[in-house]
Formats: sequence, C-alpha cells, structure tokens
Amino acid sequence: MQELTHYLDGGHVKGTSGRFADVMNPATGEVQAQVPLASSAEVDKAVQIAAAAQPAWAATNPQRRARVLMKFVDLLNRDMDKLAEALSREHGKTLPDAAGDVQRGLEVVEYCIGAPQMLKGEFTDSAGPGIDMYSMRQPLGVTAGITPFNFPAMIPMWMFAPAIACGNAFILKPSERDPSVPLMLAELMEEAGLPKGILQVVNGDKEAVDAILHHQVIQSIGFVGSTPIAEYIYATGCANGKRVQCFGGAKNHMIIMPDADMDQAADALVGAGYGAAGERCMAISVAVPVGDETADRLIEKLVPRIEKLKVGPYTAGNDVDYGPVVTAAAKANIERLVQSGVDQGAKLVVDGRDFKLQGYEDGFFVGPHLFDHVTKDMDIYKHEIFGPVLSTVRAQSYEEAIGLAMDHEYGNGTAIFTRDGDAARDFANRINIGMVGINVPIPVPLAYHTFGGWKKSVFGDLNQHGPDAFKFYTRTKTVTARWPSGIKEGGEFSIPVME
Repeated sequence: MQELTHYLDGGHVKGTSGRFADVMNPATGEVQAQVPLASSAEVDKAVQIAAAAQPAWAATNPQRRARVLMKFVDLLNRDMDKLAEALSREHGKTLPDAAGDVQRGLEVVEYCIGAPQMLKGEFTDSAGPGIDMYSMRQPLGVTAGITPFNFPAMIPMWMFAPAIACGNAFILKPSERDPSVPLMLAELMEEAGLPKGILQVVNGDKEAVDAILHHQVIQSIGFVGSTPIAEYIYATGCANGKRVQCFGGAKNHMIIMPDADMDQAADALVGAGYGAAGERCMAISVAVPVGDETADRLIEKLVPRIEKLKVGPYTAGNDVDYGPVVTAAAKANIERLVQSGVDQGAKLVVDGRDFKLQGYEDGFFVGPHLFDHVTKDMDIYKHEIFGPVLSTVRAQSYEEAIGLAMDHEYGNGTAIFTRDGDAARDFANRINIGMVGINVPIPVPLAYHTFGGWKKSVFGDLNQHGPDAFKFYTRTKTVTARWPSGIKEGGEFSIPVME
C-alpha cells in the first residue's frame, strides 16, 4: 500500500499525526494509497517554514519570479501525460479531460508570467509643492488555499500561481481524495527554480482547515467547494482578520429559445451536462426550453445522444465520454436524488439507475439520467447533484425562463442558445449570474478575465485569476514624499492642506 506524504521545505515528509485517509481508485472501488491527515502542529510547521522563506522571495524582482513560472510551464508541458494519468487514476476523469484540467491551470500560469506589468504601481508627479505621490503593490506574506477534488490540478494553479508571482509564500491544502497531482505540482515548481518553502502541500481534513483558518501568520485564504463549507470558511477566516475568497455550489441553467439550432443545443447539453460525470461547478444541470414544442424537439434530440454515451474507466481509451464519480458516498447521494425526482413526479426519460459495467461492478460508475417535467419545488432542482443528471424544466415564455435562473439561490454560470441577438443581449444584461454563455454551454473565462459567480456561489468581493488575482494577493501602499529644496525650521502643528 502506497503511503503518500506532505511536501514541506523542498521535500516529501511523512505525516506524524497517525491519522490517514484512503485514496480510492474510483473505477475499481479499491484503496490504492493512504494520505496523511495533518495535525495543527504540522500546519504550524509549514507556516513557520513559509514565513522564513517568504521575505527573500518577496525581495526577488517580479521579472525573476516570472521566469520561474516560465520554466514551470515548460515542465507542465513536458509532464502533461504523466500528470493526466495520475489525475485520472485518483479522480476517475478520462485522460483527455484530465489533460484539460492541467491545461486550464497552465493557462493561468502563463498569464501570471506578466506579473511585472500587473504589479506596477501609480505615480503622481508634483501632487503638491515639491510633493510626489506613488503607490506600491506588495505581497501579503504567507497565503493558503483549500482546493476541491474535482479539479486537482487546475484550481491549485489558479491560486498558487498568482500568489507566488506576487511574492507570497503559499500553503496548499488539497482534497484528500486525489492528492497526488498537487504533490507533483510542488515538485515541478521547485524544479523550475522556486526556493524551498515558498510552495508547500499539507494534506488534511477539517483539523488542518481549522488550523489554517485560525493561524495568525496566514494572511489570506482561497477556497473552492460546497456552499455550506464556503460560508463557514469565509465567516471564520474573516473573523480572524484574513482576506478570504470562497467559491461554492452551482445550479447552472441553459435556456433554449425556439429559434435555437437544436442539434447544436443538444450537443452542448450532453457535453456540459455529462462531461466529467457532471462533477463540475460549471456543469449545466438544468435545461430550460421555451415552449412545449421546443421542449419536445430538444428531448427528441437529447435521448439518442445520451443513450450512446460511453461510460467507463480512463484505461478504456480516449473515446470514453465520462468515468466514475469520485467516491461511493457521491454515488449514493446521486442515486438518492434521482429517486427523489421519480418520487416527486418528474419523468425519467433516460434511466441510468441499473447501469453496471462488466468487470467494474465495485467501481463508482453512475449511468446517465435525463429528467423531463421537473418543477421548482423538486429536490433535483433545488440541490446541486454533482452527477450525470440533467433536469428539464419547461418554460412557457422567455420571461419565465430567465426568471428561473434569476430566482435560484446559486449564480455561478448560465447560458442561452438562440439566433436572436436582441434576446441574447437582453439575457446577458439582465441575468444576475456571474458567468454567461451565448451559444456557449460552459462559459469559463480565459485566464486574462476573471472567474466567479454571484449570489450563494461566491463569498468575497474579488474573483479568481485575471486582474482580480493580483489585487487579492497584494496590498496597496501609498507613499507621499517631499524633498524640500531647503531646510525649513520649526514644526507645523495644523493639518496640511492644499494651497
């Protein structure tokens, strides 16, 4: 049995707490490794190492810091296949999807190579008689990130790349379900030239999370996960004086107008709803066709596409559409919600409840499901399922359709499929959701824009990556300087004013 480690001060370090979590192979249901769960003392050790290393890194000029990230990009490309295989083995994603996970993180690293430009301050010459004013963006110090199982490469890089580019040290607490890739990323960063102690990986559960939340030296915390945990981390972190950004759950609606290209819409829904077994915070889980005729045409297009989906382990080839969900508990929760949809009166058009994969009966595979005639009061509509389940809610008008998305408590992403530019423009302007797609089903912005939802999908006032990341991981210091031409005798006891 493989025993994984933490990554501290430039090396792999065995856990000392005596507590471990099983790392599963989701395709077989077998335990393939054990990961140590850090104690608060182990977190404190990581923080001490980071705090000692960070001042020298902050004093390194931004261009030299960026060169480390340039080399890191080269190493990511070199080891892409190795990273993707390790990710698939622990998460269950197909190999192409796992490589995409790494690639979307790599793109944020590429953006962060522009740190010298992003960290420039402002300068005002002669703000007053002999007075200049200028601002500086300076690192926070020791920062931390708590990342989810569903993107074990991408989201850690979304956090640590800008944090480190800004001159901070970063402590990563990845999901204990698939921790190998984060450990590999830390190794690659140091191979790229990052000093020891600047990026460290501490594996753990709630004890480690709470140690991060309450540690006085840690200045900021990033989190991605479920909304209840996001609320807890945001409230606790802010109460301890930290800068915090938390990204929570989602229930992403896709509106299909009567004039939409129905083949295009159906293809988009299948990819966005069932890719990665639905374990994406930007997955489309609710289809909202406008009008019964539109709904009937959409269902007619969807059914054969869904029934042809190939479900299997990543080792079965690149033509597999999606793999298992991450744990037996996740599978059980999806099955429970599916049954609730049946019990509450939704029509199960494609029934994946009896799905079995020969040779992988103990794996965490869930067949694809398609519901029609779902209503707002049903559990499958109200809750994030995080599985291969697509719900169809029929709307009788555009106003009713947009109202569904606007009234839902989550506001991560949404999309509209239409040929009508006026409807698309109105939708983009009015919708109270953070990321909007127009004939694009998963509107995840590229690295030079920012990623973030609205409503109960986000806690904090700055988004991930893009320009917001450099704001989040720095503080602004403003300097007012006067260099008098002569020495003035005596002090001034009234507040200075502009003359």
